[in-house]
Amino acid sequence: MSAKAFTAADAEAANLLLLGEDKGRQAVHDLITAYRSNRRSGTAHSKTRGEVSGNNKKIYKQKGTGNARHGDKRAPIFVGGGVVFGPRNDRDYSKSVPKNVRKIALRRVLGDLTRAGKIFTTDSVSVPDAKTKSFVAAVKAITETERKVLLVGNFDESTKLAARNVAWTELVTAADANVEQLLLANVVILVGDSVSTIAQRTA
Repeated sequence: MSAKAFTAADAEAANLLLLGEDKGRQAVHDLITAYRSNRRSGTAHSKTRGEVSGNNKKIYKQKGTGNARHGDKRAPIFVGGGVVFGPRNDRDYSKSVPKNVRKIALRRVLGDLTRAGKIFTTDSVSVPDAKTKSFVAAVKAITETERKVLLVGNFDESTKLAARNVAWTELVTAADANVEQLLLANVVILVGDSVSTIAQRTA
């Protein structure tokens, strides 16, 4: 299982478009923000003074007690009272990002990884015996790192089975690999025809 470093020349040969360090930073930021916003469930919810338990009875008379004037006990300044400007579960946190911005972000991240020498290509990564030890050996034959390794390609079930217990690796198809996964990866291994698939995504 031989592997080679992926260079800018290889990208050009595969028609995979890359961006330099002077472009695309805002697009990457916008896309990562959208990913994280879209994962928010938006279930945090607080009750206003009109929703908490209690009644509207004035807690004591207006004058003569020496205390500050108050109305009912559901006011926000009391323990057990309502919450002012708290989170509501009717808020939608989802964000949409235009296709051209997604492409720019992908090109920029791939460009950064290529310049840093963090992308490798190989014909296949296959573990027929479905053993975790065999999978780790296959990955270490390509890179010695034990930090996050992202393998991009189509994998058989035995390879997926062998990889699922290795915390520092992640298997994903070329069509599904996103900018956040690429950013968090210390090494990216492009397997088989995944280079051409990603090239189509950057076009």
